Amino acid sequence: MTHDASVRKDSGGNAVPAGDRTFWGRVANWGPYQAFSALLTASPRRQFLILAAFPILWLLTQHLGPMLQMLRVSLTDAYPVAPGTQQEFTLENYMRFFGDRIFWMPFFRTLTFAAVFTFCTLIITYPVAYFLARHVSRRNQMLMLLLLLVPFWVGEIVRTYAIMILLGNTGAVNLVLKWLGLIDRPIPFMYTSFSMGVGIVYLTALYMLLPLYSALEKLPQSMNEAAADLGAGAWTRFRRISLPMTIEGISSGCTLVFLISTGFYATPVLLGGPSTTVFAETIAGFFHVAGDEWPTGAAFAVIMFTAALLITGVFQKLMNMLRKGDTK
Repeated sequence: MTHDASVRKDSGGNAVPAGDRTFWGRVANWGPYQAFSALLTASPRRQFLILAAFPILWLLTQHLGPMLQMLRVSLTDAYPVAPGTQQEFTLENYMRFFGDRIFWMPFFRTLTFAAVFTFCTLIITYPVAYFLARHVSRRNQMLMLLLLLVPFWVGEIVRTYAIMILLGNTGAVNLVLKWLGLIDRPIPFMYTSFSMGVGIVYLTALYMLLPLYSALEKLPQSMNEAAADLGAGAWTRFRRISLPMTIEGISSGCTLVFLISTGFYATPVLLGGPSTTVFAETIAGFFHVAGDEWPTGAAFAVIMFTAALLITGVFQKLMNMLRKGDTK
């Protein structure tokens, strides 16, 4: 005769599962609780609202809220307001940007750098994502992804200092070049557009790699095999099959990298020089002085944010048009 340890008998001789003996088991079987749960999950819309309530609240309070506060500060004449002073709303902070060309150079330099570094990140990470998705067994793909994620477990500043050590006059790059006999004296990589580009590409590579890997991993291998059977070469298969079918991953990765690149501050400060000043440094300069300059910094931040969103919106529109053209 078998004995089930998970079942016991109550005072009336009825079998009671072991889960009902716990506190949460009794709560789950409590009549009012069951009625309340049934009321909350009576429709798919209610289930969605319950699941989405916390993420929506998080977005409103931690993301949208600070941006709206920044917008409000940008429309004031002073912040914080001194005691006994009346705060007034004005557009003068925005007019200061459009009226003084000295701010235009770092603004357009930031957008140019972001676009160039995004393209470089795409060119560098696409072969890596392609190799990982098409030439590595599924059993080892997660291990390879984990190895690629390891450097991103540390902060931005630590990784930036790693680039500084790598590209310094006594860094690994110059030492290897000197050991190979290619140079007699160290090449000044640091504090240039090159060093800043290497740092930003390194810091944003993961945000490009994952969308590309996801898109390439879904690409049916049979399509490339069929094209090869019909006589298509490797370049033709890539141009006519792989590239068009991964446009969505390219679009997502480029959008993420571009938006992140426009907001970098610490990396350009540590790796760049006087000729690579970006708009984030200009914005930070207003917040490092007296409070009456904070509204100007907030206005410049809104301008940068708006310009980045407009550019990515146009880019997404173009990519959607390209995607629809390839499907016809």
